[in-house]
Amino acid sequence: MAAPPTNTEDLLNQFNRLIRELLRGRISRNTFQPWEVELLLDIENCNIRETARDNVLQRYQKAVQRQMQKGATTPMKLSEFLSKMR
Repeated sequence: MAAPPTNTEDLLNQFNRLIRELLRGRISRNTFQPWEVELLLDIENCNIRETARDNVLQRYQKAVQRQMQKGATTPMKLSEFLSKMR
């Protein structure tokens, strides 16, 4: 993954903003950090059923928040989260 912000709190805020935009169904910006693009591509490649999408993204967001509180420096990808859930 490309270099995310060095401050964990800033990174988590940016991650939460990205997930909120996805849950809302529209992204209101046109500039992304390289790590955000990687996460977006990973989310797209996971092919989540539309009916389960919001629930999966919310559970993923909570898992990343817990991961970051425990000291992780980058958010895990959705594909990693889904593989742990199986």
